[in-house]
Amino acid sequence: QVQLVESGGGLVQPGGSLRLSCVASGRTFSTYVMGWFRQAPGKEREFVAFITWRGGTTYYADSMKGRFTISRDITKNMVYLQMNSLKFEDTAVYYCAAKSKSAGPSVVAGSYDSWGQGTQVTVSS
Repeated sequence: QVQLVESGGGLVQPGGSLRLSCVASGRTFSTYVMGWFRQAPGKEREFVAFITWRGGTTYYADSMKGRFTISRDITKNMVYLQMNSLKFEDTAVYYCAAKSKSAGPSVVAGSYDSWGQGTQVTVSS
């Protein structure tokens, strides 16, 4: 099992930026993919982006392409989500997740084994 702790959320104005961080501990050597998901009130958890732990290959949800950037630092067991040009509709709790197996779509929340507690991002003027 991998333990995950997110940080970096907060209140930001539309058009602003935030950088979320997630630190992993535990069985990190078994990690295959790290992902970010988000969940707004009354909505289902939504895929944001993922990065393969070893190769660094990235993939984004269409609505985040060009605005969000996922990255990782293996030496620090960290994964980041740089969010630019934030919009009202980006308001949500953002979760970091770890997937230990290659099987299962990495855009689906159910494919992930470990989750952080979430960090709130609020975009408001």
